[in-house]
Amino acid sequence: MQEEKITIQSLTDNKEIHIGYSDKDIVIIDSVQKFAEITSAHVAMSAIVICTNGKVQAMMNGKKIELCQNQVAAIPSNTTITDLMVSPNFDLKGIFLTNNIIQSFLHEKMYVWNEFMYIHDLHVISLEEEDIQTYTLFYELLKDCSMRPVEMPFRTEVIQALLRAAVLALCGMLQKITSTVTNPDNATRSSNTHFQRFLDLLHSERCKYRTVECYANELCISSKHLSVICKKHSGKTANQWITEVVLKDISHYLKHSDLSIKQICDQLGFPNPSFFGKYVKTHLGMTPMQYRASQSL
Repeated sequence: MQEEKITIQSLTDNKEIHIGYSDKDIVIIDSVQKFAEITSAHVAMSAIVICTNGKVQAMMNGKKIELCQNQVAAIPSNTTITDLMVSPNFDLKGIFLTNNIIQSFLHEKMYVWNEFMYIHDLHVISLEEEDIQTYTLFYELLKDCSMRPVEMPFRTEVIQALLRAAVLALCGMLQKITSTVTNPDNATRSSNTHFQRFLDLLHSERCKYRTVECYANELCISSKHLSVICKKHSGKTANQWITEVVLKDISHYLKHSDLSIKQICDQLGFPNPSFFGKYVKTHLGMTPMQYRASQSL
């Protein structure tokens, strides 16, 4: 049941993966030999991958996706990839980013990324010819800068500036697809900011099982107001969002890890195994042990 954990550290420490550039928040890869061998993986940070040849099929958080030549996949953090199958000629370029660096790149435009990822649940887009040319130029510039000596003044800042431009360009394409409103009024902008911050907290690597009140307190608003905001922007209440994300994590750990039930309970922030067991039984229709056993049949 063990899977590969893909983090900034695991990528940079793996001698079989060709790293084009890396720092504490970013890894750029341009070799996929190692990834072709993976059948199951947990991607801890967000990733943007461009298929340059062939195709790949996989299950991403239980949803089937297919990525073909000249398509981009935007993968949110803490994603489980299973049943990976690649064509013999498959190749890609990949950028792995921490949530911190994505937020610093996008600032007030973070809502575009979140809506595409979490509300519309879209992950693959096709590139037009002009998009391919643009990203080829970005990649060549990044490659040129990454090959410069490490001691070159402002090398990291230049690379991050180029990456920010590339991510912003991608968000421009995402906004077209999702038909996002670009100039909301002040009230809408304020509520949208709270909703985006809620999504950021919810999809961070911290403990997931927290009450609506806990999230609302961190946002300095009332729990009722948070639920109203969530319903307005996504059609789901704050509690529905929390439950949905927590259940994805529970399913992931029960299916793809050898952690004990108590360890999973602690990992996800539940107060005790008894409460955890009742929560799983209520939402998944069986106890944690029964659910784990059913997945191995």
